Amino acid sequence: MNFTAEWISYDSTNAFSALAIDYLHQHTTLQPFYKYNPGLGGIGRAIEERKTFNTSRKNAVAALKTQYQGIDVCEKVTFNIEKLADTSTFTVCTAHQPNLFTGYLYFIYKIVHAIKLADELNAAYPQYHFVPVYYMGSEDNDLEELNHIYLNGDKLTWETNQTGAVGRMHTKGLDAFIHRISGELSVLEHGQELVDLLKSCYCQSSSVQEGTLKFVNSLFENYGLLVLIADNAALKKEMIKVFEDDLLQHTPAAIVKKTAAELSKHYHAQVNPRDINLFYMKDGIRERIIKNGDQFEINNTNTRFSSNEILNELHSYPERFSPNVVLRGLFQETILPNVAFIGGGSEIAYWLELKEMFAHYKVPYPVLIQRNSFLIVEQKMTRLMEKLQLSAEDIFKDEALLLNNIIKARSTLQLTLEKETGQLAAFYNHIRLLTNQVDITLTEHVNALETKAEKALKNLEKKMLRAEKNKYAALTAQLRKLKSGLFPNNTLQERVENILPYYARYGKSFIDMLYEHAPTFDKKFGVLREA
Repeated sequence: MNFTAEWISYDSTNAFSALAIDYLHQHTTLQPFYKYNPGLGGIGRAIEERKTFNTSRKNAVAALKTQYQGIDVCEKVTFNIEKLADTSTFTVCTAHQPNLFTGYLYFIYKIVHAIKLADELNAAYPQYHFVPVYYMGSEDNDLEELNHIYLNGDKLTWETNQTGAVGRMHTKGLDAFIHRISGELSVLEHGQELVDLLKSCYCQSSSVQEGTLKFVNSLFENYGLLVLIADNAALKKEMIKVFEDDLLQHTPAAIVKKTAAELSKHYHAQVNPRDINLFYMKDGIRERIIKNGDQFEINNTNTRFSSNEILNELHSYPERFSPNVVLRGLFQETILPNVAFIGGGSEIAYWLELKEMFAHYKVPYPVLIQRNSFLIVEQKMTRLMEKLQLSAEDIFKDEALLLNNIIKARSTLQLTLEKETGQLAAFYNHIRLLTNQVDITLTEHVNALETKAEKALKNLEKKMLRAEKNKYAALTAQLRKLKSGLFPNNTLQERVENILPYYARYGKSFIDMLYEHAPTFDKKFGVLREA
């Protein structure tokens, strides 16, 4: 396996929001909404702030040790868990829900980025130790978003009637799902190894979050990645004061609404906080908590609490209270000694709304680093790009525009009438001079004739190009094959495809290749072409 990297600007992909692009460029309009620049200097300052915060490292270490019980882990993972107890150890964190079999490729890219950054920080700051962490958002209850993968263009869905937090769901039925995809995967070089791995990780686990932990650990353990499931009573207990404030005073909502209003003057606000930013989780439900008069109602249920009752519930069973997107980041940064957060453009967007809330609760705000993005161009597609003489930037352009450019470059005919259009303009300028000498009011009539003639020339140019396209039917089909292969569902590959077919072809060396090419702070979009 031999991949080479080409780097293009994010702007040229036309696939990212204005906010994401402006954050990459550190635009001045965004500077009030984050604390540290995304570079070594910013992380150095974040370390100094983090030192002053009393992170409950014992709880994090205890939670990790409990989670990893019964799982064969390598020495590097064990070492990193133990090192978290040391006040000179810090984390580099990324977060994502437990999508089925990791879901989309960008899930993998986020984790690789966190690992690469932690390694670079270990080299840059030898007096400290940095640990990469994948924080699993296992409490997410959006099953329709998490229960499927795309494989060879087909959307495959795990059908289950379970409700509530997806991470808590049992894995019944996944054995049949794995059997369904094994035929496509097992014929590839590492396919049977992958199928066996999926079975051992998911079919021998009691929950989706346990299966995800095992699978992600098997992919990244050699890099020392830690997987943290924050659905834990001891960890939630650290947030009780904040949760109380959210329930009774609605302080987070007031702060974030103000920041969101400021941000929305320039960009679309990613998060609109509710008065209460907590869900209630119990017995297969994860539903919003709503204040109605002096009662707290659990949405879509008959469960009601008085103020005293819900506070008693919170103190007795903190694991039953689940933060939404407004409070999840604060929870993450409270329980981990974190200095940098790796996230996608939409994640960065909502984190920018949270800075003032972090300041209010005196929790260190991390350096925000936009995750890496890649386009994987396998050997067949690389050959096709070369045949069509397309560059890395070219392939992101509109298909019709690309086709026109290719045909114009290859055609022996003059398919553009630029010269003739110029001659036409000169001709009508001459006519205008003549008519003005006779009757100046004839100018309007001459202008109309010129417009009509220009339109006729443009129509002729289109017909010439269309006729030439018909002669290039095979080329057109090749371009469409390239575009549909690299941009499934007309979007970025990383937002659709899953790691399974790549692992089945290349094994773990695919992850090693991503690590080799992954930048940390240099923000360019990577096109990885197989030779």
